[in-house]
Amino acid sequence: MSSISFKNITTCLLALTFYLGFTTTSFAQGDWVEFVTMKNKGVMSISLDLSLELSKPNYKNLLVVGGQFNSCLKNGFPTPEGLDKILNVSDSTAIVIDKITSNRLVGFITYQCMGFDVFYVKDTVGLRSELNRVLRENFAEIKPYVEIKRDKSWDYYYNYLYPRDYSAEFLIDQDYLHDLALQGDDLKGMRKVNHWLYFKDVTKRNNLGKTLKKLNFSLDSIAYKKDNPLPYQLTISRQDSIDPVNIYKLTTMLRGLAGTMRGQYDGWSTEVITKD
Repeated sequence: MSSISFKNITTCLLALTFYLGFTTTSFAQGDWVEFVTMKNKGVMSISLDLSLELSKPNYKNLLVVGGQFNSCLKNGFPTPEGLDKILNVSDSTAIVIDKITSNRLVGFITYQCMGFDVFYVKDTVGLRSELNRVLRENFAEIKPYVEIKRDKSWDYYYNYLYPRDYSAEFLIDQDYLHDLALQGDDLKGMRKVNHWLYFKDVTKRNNLGKTLKKLNFSLDSIAYKKDNPLPYQLTISRQDSIDPVNIYKLTTMLRGLAGTMRGQYDGWSTEVITKD
């Protein structure tokens, strides 16, 4: 186990590879966000174009294409080598799709050593057979996956991919969760989670500290930061789940409690826990 802070994340090589790979290919348009969610077998990473929530093309067919790969971490996230292979598949299948039909890439999924591009397309004639041919001839080492179905209402986009609690605060938590997952953490189990809060008034800090003790938080330290507009710091911790739903509920509660005391919640940290 190793310690990592929400407040000062050093981007790992895999995250850099992930970002550079997509900014040079498929992410040239739209408003993309990246987040994680928990599914039956573990953590899933989703990259999604949120701009389509307001304005989408009139394509009524869903296409999910990708495959299962060998190079992955214990939590199912790809290694840098595995990600390179995923991106190669993405580039090759995108060329096929562009030749056959008008389309829009809406999302990308990694889950349990699998990577999938999610498209909505205008026409599907010949699409499945050509994608299977390209995957079979050029990527024999992977287990290919091609799903095509009618989805006039974009149900897959809105009800399966779109984040349930989307907000600026949600994305702040998600940046940190995704960084943990990239390092092999499966985001499961209870663990010590540290939090920082700042206040303008020492009395309000102390009053909130009493409330937090009743909620089973440990008051780990207090400090005075002279140059901070909110100079009275409180550091707390508790054993909690960092499941994406649970951590968002927790940080939302702490933001609200700090706000009632005219204070500010300033993030959280925990240990990276990886399987042997």
